[in-house]
Amino acid sequence: MTNETHAQSAARKATGGAADATAADATKGAAADASEGAAPGEALVRIGAIVFGVGALATLATVAPLFLGADPLPPVAWFVCMLMGAGFAIAAAGVLRSIAAQRRQARSAAS
Repeated sequence: MTNETHAQSAARKATGGAADATAADATKGAAADASEGAAPGEALVRIGAIVFGVGALATLATVAPLFLGADPLPPVAWFVCMLMGAGFAIAAAGVLRSIAAQRRQARSAAS
């Protein structure tokens, strides 16, 4: 489903458009999503964001005891903090893969 379709559907919902038209758009959109599949690199970006989030939460949990005067967490917790950088690298690889796929598509369309 394209961004224009999402915008049109949102505009209909906001203006109180006909319910049957919105239901038809939703049905058409679900069928289009199932047939299109994910863009190259999209899964890597999502996985990278999740891994980054886990690393960011671990960083907050690991640094908080230092500011609160509590005993520091064990070294394993500090290792989990490294997931933040790994998640960023995974997401960056997904973006680069997406860029490469778009360039290939543009070249094939141009020739």
